Amino acid sequence: MKFASRLLFIVSFLLSLNSITATAQTTLSDVQMMAIHDRMLTIDSHTDIGPGFGTAKLDPSILNNAQVNLPSMRIGGLDASFFIVFTPQAGLTEKGLSKAKEIAEEKYRNIMRMIRANSHIMGLATSTEEAQSLNAEGKLIALIGVENSYPFGFSSNEVHDAVKIWAERGARYASITHFGHNQFGGSSNPSKRREDGDDPGLTELGKTLISALNDYGIMVDVSHVGPKTTADAISASRAPVIASHSTVKAVYDNPRGLSDEQLMAIRHSGGVAQITAYRSYIAGINPKVTAAVKTLRERLGLTSYAAYITAPSQTIAEFQTARNNIRKEYGDVTLDQFLNHLDHAINVVGIDHVGISGDFDGGGGVRGWDGAADSSNVTFELLKRGYTEQDIAKIWGGNLLRVMRDVQKMATK
Repeated sequence: MKFASRLLFIVSFLLSLNSITATAQTTLSDVQMMAIHDRMLTIDSHTDIGPGFGTAKLDPSILNNAQVNLPSMRIGGLDASFFIVFTPQAGLTEKGLSKAKEIAEEKYRNIMRMIRANSHIMGLATSTEEAQSLNAEGKLIALIGVENSYPFGFSSNEVHDAVKIWAERGARYASITHFGHNQFGGSSNPSKRREDGDDPGLTELGKTLISALNDYGIMVDVSHVGPKTTADAISASRAPVIASHSTVKAVYDNPRGLSDEQLMAIRHSGGVAQITAYRSYIAGINPKVTAAVKTLRERLGLTSYAAYITAPSQTIAEFQTARNNIRKEYGDVTLDQFLNHLDHAINVVGIDHVGISGDFDGGGGVRGWDGAADSSNVTFELLKRGYTEQDIAKIWGGNLLRVMRDVQKMATK
């Protein structure tokens, strides 16, 4: 009994520490691991939104078919997310730019609808301190990221004005490109339709963009950016740089992955690489899954992005259920495979320069972390892999908040 009492005391003492040792982690129950998860400020650095988000068409205040909504965040213990103002890349014309601006405005309005309609349980954070304050109040946290700077304009004056506006609105990172080269530089995925060619590197207007983002305290994001443009952007930036949702080439090679050299460049800038749980960037997809999902899309009339985002909710629900069954039958990319990317990045650049993102509702997700409601599973598996609570808190948002604070401290406007 004396030995048992002493053992109980030791275990209780270990669990009271802020950082749980790897030895103790192997014996933790689900309840204990959830308690650890709940003590952290957890941030997903990239959540996409669809048309009508924040309205009755896609109400984030209720459980629905989206991978991220406010109840699912509570269920999974996900405290915060960067909600994304995304615009697809179009031609470098005034017509294309005008349409991109309209899309960006709609996305911003939708995000603000969500925040205002749920102000009793959620708030907008525009700084690290605001995020921590909202977390202390027990509120969910919305942050804003801009995916693709294309709508910022074609001249220096337009770019400066746009960056100022988005900074005032609360945007805290902006990526340079998306799929296809633009006026600022090269994409990791050049457009064949527009005959983009190789990554040309950061343009003169791109240098103006980086300078303006630095001036207004907005993090420069190199996800979706070509390798030459990435190197140029990191060199041009006087503030730390992030990759908001990328994977690791050394684990699974794909155009959206970061090489070890790129990971080191991000580290040397003082930044952070957010590893994303996007199936086809994590590992190879079983061809049977690809074929079956293609047939399913054709049957339901979901063969284009436009068709998908305008489809009735019943159709989307049917598609998601059938797709999940296909993945169960033929195999799926797993949380374990995702964490292999995370492990590699940490081994290359250290625990202080790596984070995570889901890219949910933009195609992201793996079996085990396929939406906000599964977020605690990430913590559980990291504990089982021997990471301490302190380590995991850095991965889940501590590193990103540090970079956001550093970038804002270096701002001049």
